[in-house]
Amino acid sequence: MSKVTELGYVGLNISDGDAWRRFAADVAGLEVFDEGEPDRFYLRMDYWHHRFVMHIGGEDDLAYMGWRVADQDALDEVAGRLNTANIPYRAGTVQEAAERRVLGLIKLADPSGNPVELFYGPLIAMDMPFHPGRRMHGKFKTGEEGLGHVLVHADDPVASHRFYKLLGLEGFIQYHLNTPIGRAEPTFMHCNDRQHSIAFGVNGTKRLNHIMLEYTELNDLGKAHDVVRSQGIDVALQLGKHSNDEALTFYFATPSGWLLELGWGSAKSFSQQQYHTNDVFGHGSEVSGMLDVDL
Repeated sequence: MSKVTELGYVGLNISDGDAWRRFAADVAGLEVFDEGEPDRFYLRMDYWHHRFVMHIGGEDDLAYMGWRVADQDALDEVAGRLNTANIPYRAGTVQEAAERRVLGLIKLADPSGNPVELFYGPLIAMDMPFHPGRRMHGKFKTGEEGLGHVLVHADDPVASHRFYKLLGLEGFIQYHLNTPIGRAEPTFMHCNDRQHSIAFGVNGTKRLNHIMLEYTELNDLGKAHDVVRSQGIDVALQLGKHSNDEALTFYFATPSGWLLELGWGSAKSFSQQQYHTNDVFGHGSEVSGMLDVDL
């Protein structure tokens, strides 16, 4: 069965382009790439033309998620399953494909209205090696595991699970958490060796709760942590290690209000389902109110 193979790119609406340029380069180490378009710029992590499109003048939230499939035949097969399930979509125009730097795409939305794009054939700019925004010991973990993961809003987690399973993702509930405002049972789904590429089941006021990016070298996570602390950026969750992906991570505020999780050392995706009730260690809450959760 043809299915999505990775979370390939993400579009973000942002209100402060200058703040994001500084933040992306100086804090995370991403490459800021500008092609002279007045309403957007790009963030790079590897040889891809871009992994993030930063749309200036928006509502500081998720604009779309781009999920890759192998080729046109795979896109047609997934579209056929959408037709059978009566899920509406539309084919992207030639202009829209060129704008995303892909060969073809379709556009739709998940059950909570989060915009989704299924695409094939991204532009891989082998003549333009990744140039980090600050000095790095290694690089970002991407390749066949995609750019990282997102945690998005889900009005009905069961419906969201059915939708992403239709696209070919696997996985389900991996935590039972008791929080000050109630019980949470978040779902984590994967489409490759990355432990998860999308999660949902913890909602807030935005479509996007957080994005996770991973370094190949522990030193780069340590450097990012030093930069966040030296700049006085609000930290939501301190350094800690999740039980499901086993990554050492911390969460902190972006210029758009939602959180960035930076990490290192994650495990592979589960071959069989399991669940956890606590993290391995850490991830203590530091700045109250930043998690913005609504269970």
